[in-house]
Amino acid sequence: MKKIILLMIFFAASLYPQNKEPDKILKDVINKFNKVKDYEVDLIIKVDVEFLKVPESSAKIFFKQPDKISLKSDGFAMLPRNGFDFSPNSLLKGDYTALYEKEEKIDGRVLTLIKVIPLGTSSDVILSTLWIDEGKKVIRKVESTTKMSGTFTIDLEYDDKLNFALPSQMIFSFNVDKMNFPSAMIGETDTRKKRSKMHGDTLTKGKVYVSYSDYKVNKGISDSVFEEENP
Repeated sequence: MKKIILLMIFFAASLYPQNKEPDKILKDVINKFNKVKDYEVDLIIKVDVEFLKVPESSAKIFFKQPDKISLKSDGFAMLPRNGFDFSPNSLLKGDYTALYEKEEKIDGRVLTLIKVIPLGTSSDVILSTLWIDEGKKVIRKVESTTKMSGTFTIDLEYDDKLNFALPSQMIFSFNVDKMNFPSAMIGETDTRKKRSKMHGDTLTKGKVYVSYSDYKVNKGISDSVFEEENP
């Protein structure tokens, strides 16, 4: 499957002039993010999924290079695992092949599209497309196809006042299996009827909206913050 995708992408890439160096573009993005040694940030999380009732929730994320990350929440905070680690180091870990595809204008910005194909068999991701803002050296959008969880998309917005490659807003779009929703989360009223209707099409689209505020960057974070998750 991965070989077929690779051949198709090589063919598609050959239709466009290869006048950009995708590996250099990705390296520039990684180097800018690596100026962040650690951060903590407050989140407001809103979930929009059909048949799922989740109240708006707040949380806090702690991050420390190279890959330590922890989500703290007093209540229920639905944030898909693939969604709350947006760092380039996570998206581009391991060996991969990168191919420049084209430029595309989105919301008035000219973005560079790069296809990233992980090599080997250990990665759950089959293919990722990155929309990169070369001027700001940040990733504006990610679309990834996985072996187990289908396709998900991450849209990122940044506050120009912040000198680091850290988002102010994120929208995580994904497909979910309605049949796996607990009854308490769907709602007790007429649950059987709702589940009966869901049998015809068990997949629905979901979105998680995340707002980031009050970043504390490069202030130092103890390793004990992350050890609490895995005592």
